[in-house]
Amino acid sequence: MSASVAVYRDIYTEDRFKQTYGSEEDPSGGARIRDKLTGRCRFSRQACLHLLKERIPIFKWLPRYKLRKWILGDTIAGLTVGILHIPQGMAFALLTSVAPIFGLYTSFFPVVLYMIFGTGHHVSTGTFAVVSLMTGSVVEQLVPTPLEMNSSSPEAAGFEAERIGVAAAVALLSGIFMICMFALHLGFLSTYLSEPIVKAFISAAAFHVTISQLQSMLGLRLPRHTGNFSFFKTLVSVMENLPHTNTAELIISLISLAVLVPVKEINVRFRQRLRSPIPVEILTVIIATCVVYASSLDSIYNIEIVGDIPAGFPRPQLPAINTFPAIAGDTLAITFVGYALSVSLAMIYADKHGYSIQPNQELLAHGISNAVSAFFTCFPSSATLATTNILESAGGRTQLCGLFTSLVVLVVLLLIGPLFYFLPKAVLACINVTSLRQMLLQFQDLPELWRISKIDFMVWIVTWTSVVVLNVDLGLAIGVVFSMMTIICRTQRVACSVLGRASNTEIYRPLENHNKCYEVPGVKILTYNGPIYYGNRSFFREQMSQLLGLTPEKIRRREKARKALEKQESETVISTVERGIANTSFSSVSDFFNSEASENDLKAVLIDCSSVIFIDIAGARLFTQMCTECQKMGVSVYLANCNENVLKIMTSSDLMSHMNPQHIFVTVHDAVAYIQQQKEKPSEDTSTVWV
Repeated sequence: MSASVAVYRDIYTEDRFKQTYGSEEDPSGGARIRDKLTGRCRFSRQACLHLLKERIPIFKWLPRYKLRKWILGDTIAGLTVGILHIPQGMAFALLTSVAPIFGLYTSFFPVVLYMIFGTGHHVSTGTFAVVSLMTGSVVEQLVPTPLEMNSSSPEAAGFEAERIGVAAAVALLSGIFMICMFALHLGFLSTYLSEPIVKAFISAAAFHVTISQLQSMLGLRLPRHTGNFSFFKTLVSVMENLPHTNTAELIISLISLAVLVPVKEINVRFRQRLRSPIPVEILTVIIATCVVYASSLDSIYNIEIVGDIPAGFPRPQLPAINTFPAIAGDTLAITFVGYALSVSLAMIYADKHGYSIQPNQELLAHGISNAVSAFFTCFPSSATLATTNILESAGGRTQLCGLFTSLVVLVVLLLIGPLFYFLPKAVLACINVTSLRQMLLQFQDLPELWRISKIDFMVWIVTWTSVVVLNVDLGLAIGVVFSMMTIICRTQRVACSVLGRASNTEIYRPLENHNKCYEVPGVKILTYNGPIYYGNRSFFREQMSQLLGLTPEKIRRREKARKALEKQESETVISTVERGIANTSFSSVSDFFNSEASENDLKAVLIDCSSVIFIDIAGARLFTQMCTECQKMGVSVYLANCNENVLKIMTSSDLMSHMNPQHIFVTVHDAVAYIQQQKEKPSEDTSTVWV
């Protein structure tokens, strides 16, 4: 079924449209600022309650909690995630280069705090492999692992205290950074970590985690390498020490992998049929602990075990704040990574379940979680990929899941923790490696990424290669810089197109893609699909000059001819009046000027600014310069579809002294209709357009 539309209306310039439909402006703007300030500073009971609910969301969602409908799903999901937190917390503590008990603390305190301050209904916080790996690199730089140390000696206790002091200092400083970012409303900074960067970074970091766990799986006592090329240094060190592999720990690792990998694959493939995933990690931990205890493998085969896990809560203590200057740079990277991953996860599940999160409030939630937890010997935490996925698939509906998760961890801290004394560290290393399945499978997205956007594909490859080859922090920075450079390059090399009109319509499209459209006689309609600023002004000028034929030689020749014509015309008038004699030289100059004009019958240039999202002072001055050059060529310049900010900068940069303000139109068709009517009736002021 076809349909048609006909419109008969006035031709609108920007000034005329604003006079007819624009709103009144406050010249000073003081009233608007004053109203905003008084609105923000107004103190009332209702305003205080609103602020309280915004900053402490539990007061907002808990009164609306549907007990009968949601409690069962939240309970099952919370308990399931809590059971998973126990082995993962201890395993990721090894990545952080601290004792496993601190991983349990980090699986408890941040969970409770995020439940109070967080806005993500399906977000599970706690220990995360990537954040733990980055924190572990900082710890190893400041407190390197000694090759020989008796775990039961007094020196070992002081060594562990020093290490957790550094890790807690990273958590405290990270929390301070996040709270400062919240106060400055800098939540948008996470958007600089695009999806290809995040996925490539996670995948590459997973390789670092896997390589770092090989020594524990093989029973090798090797120092942990940090800095650039640490991936290859660790791999070479492991290969050189393969003859010293502890056979008993290798067998434990192989058996653990043989159990963990298939069962986790079953959990993934049959997640829709399983009410809750099989807790294979905690079962593996329990069985391995019992076997080592019953057979005394630790003393017979020198298997490295977890050791003493004290029961009860940790005593609050001040982190090693004296290390702040040394850890500031690395902590800033950890902050950005942790926040970006957390917000990305929260947004994914918020979109899936039809609710919204507040990115800036997430800064406050994770900032408070890290800052407060640091005083209870916790290392940095964030939202976790695996447990968030399990929480959602197990039927979790609200943040109340965190209550049941923390209760499970609390029971372990108070009662069960010491029973894991004989747990082999090789089992925890296997849990670390198998938890990276989703991260390692990010390569599956590459074919689709190549098909959709080759630039994003290159961003993925550069980020992944940089993180693997160099280091986690430096690789991430290179990925971000490269991504920003691709954006800059794309804005610098935007093509300028000539628009043609579709017959009997007001539709204008690029001629290179629409060969049935036609150019309006005497009018060159150009469009530029990008910003015009100091970085691309030269390219923009080159494109425009090429399309309009504005070469310096041609401009000088036409300007010289025009001045000669004006001079001869003046002299001819005098000669005709005083002597009655015609000037034959005037005829030759006029013929030359007319022949030049006949070579190019261009009378007007119309620039469609609909895709020019912003312009700076350099771009505005370029417009002024081009307007002057076109006038020298006898060509009028018109603008259309300018947004308010672009138009404001242009008018403020003295463009209107070189251009008629009535040559700026609301649409391209308004400008074309005006130009055509001026050609047909130059002496009349017609002001209607028929579409």
